[in-house]
Amino acid sequence: MIQVGDIRDWRDHDVVDRDGHKIGRLEAIYVDTSTDEPAMATVQVGLPTRHRLVFVPLDGATVGPGHVRVAHDKALVKECPSIGTDDVLPAEEEEPIFRHYGLTYQSGTDGERQLARR
Repeated sequence: MIQVGDIRDWRDHDVVDRDGHKIGRLEAIYVDTSTDEPAMATVQVGLPTRHRLVFVPLDGATVGPGHVRVAHDKALVKECPSIGTDDVLPAEEEEPIFRHYGLTYQSGTDGERQLARR
């Protein structure tokens, strides 16, 4: 498991898919609010004048020299629902991200968010 303190050190490093293809640049880490464990990362993708942030699960992620390798294919990550580089993820847009990767979404008992940015 990648620890939050460790993964923050990798901000601005490359994110690559399981085959080593560059997806983009690590922007931020989101933790699961029920466990405070790293759950997702945002990756800056797109053209220099049209950047956006996509989400990718950190399950199975590993770090290497100058990169974070995620367990998902580049095409799948780039098709994920995204936000602008200056935007905040609205609570109602969390579930579609989980669905995109075939993951179960579970908000808190009082409707709390599942993800929090660190």
